[in-house]
Amino acid sequence: MTASGGRALIRVEVVLAMPDRQELVSLEVEEGTTLAGAIVLSRVAEKFDGFEPDLDRVGIFGQKTSPDQVLRPGDRVEIYRPLLADPKEVRRQRALEQAKS
Repeated sequence: MTASGGRALIRVEVVLAMPDRQELVSLEVEEGTTLAGAIVLSRVAEKFDGFEPDLDRVGIFGQKTSPDQVLRPGDRVEIYRPLLADPKEVRRQRALEQAKS
């Protein structure tokens, strides 16, 4: 499949998951589209009031990636949200609680 400019189109997905719901947008983009470009084209962040994607917290199939990464057919772009708690601190607190038992 090709776009009007003659460039081939590829199918990708953009995913944003929040604690209460997730959105997955499938779209066709021109070859050469970057991860950041796909996020903008998907408009997925607009479906969550007040959410602004942090392009330093993005990846493809669970691997943190640069927003300048050129996408390949079938890529799943993931927008990561900030952690609510530091995992190291959570484990430390859990260990302290277990030690008290």
